Amino acid sequence: MTAHNLTLLPDRPNKPRQSGIAMVMDKGLSLREAEDFTETAGHLADFVKLGFGTSLVGMKVKEKVKVYHDANIRVYAGGTLFEAFVIRNQFDDYLRYIDQLGLDTVEVSDGSMVMNHDVKCEFIARLAKNYTVLSEVGSKESGVQITPGKWIKMMQAELDAGAFKVIGEARESGTVGIYSATGKADTSLVSKILTKIPGDKILWEAPLKPQQIWFIKHFGANVNLGNIAPAELIPLETLRLGLRGDTFFSFLPEQYKGLQPK
Repeated sequence: MTAHNLTLLPDRPNKPRQSGIAMVMDKGLSLREAEDFTETAGHLADFVKLGFGTSLVGMKVKEKVKVYHDANIRVYAGGTLFEAFVIRNQFDDYLRYIDQLGLDTVEVSDGSMVMNHDVKCEFIARLAKNYTVLSEVGSKESGVQITPGKWIKMMQAELDAGAFKVIGEARESGTVGIYSATGKADTSLVSKILTKIPGDKILWEAPLKPQQIWFIKHFGANVNLGNIAPAELIPLETLRLGLRGDTFFSFLPEQYKGLQPK
């Protein structure tokens, strides 16, 4: 990163990191686009998700995975693809597929299909022996309500099974799971989850700018955020550092806040 002497910026841990993680959603970038992305913003990305089933459709995916790995970014196929293999009773084929792509990270989800939670945890435990596992909690269907107690129970069980992080579902639209249909965070749900599950164990999907602002203002610069569009990763980092109007005063000492416009 470019050297500067600007003071009073929040501390940001270096990669590999446990907090302040950014997961970027690749919904079908070309190899050249992936190269451009890593050249300009690769230092800010911890994970790239090859969204839903796009890795099965795009060209030069294996080459693209290598580009990300060379930039020290972990890559995984979206949980929907995991479910697509599992529902067809093709889990072994799924393992062969991700190994062929050279992936060392996986996502386990049950947002599109009905899966017994014990079975989901068995998949997590099996995969955790050889891969870094991210497990997604919450339905992709709007209107599906999950009680805070159930969110907590599922998240804890999945962490106990071996998940590196649990993901708070939002879908790429940012209108389900931890959000309302209008995209606003379910503040009561998030607060209740955090009474039992450590914040650094959760990756909150936050594809929309107002959602990113809300999480940063409430939980700090090093909250884990995911489903970030590639072109939005650098803008997200400026939000984390207070270098954008929306969070400009969030990390400054109190004496500076008197200079805030009325």
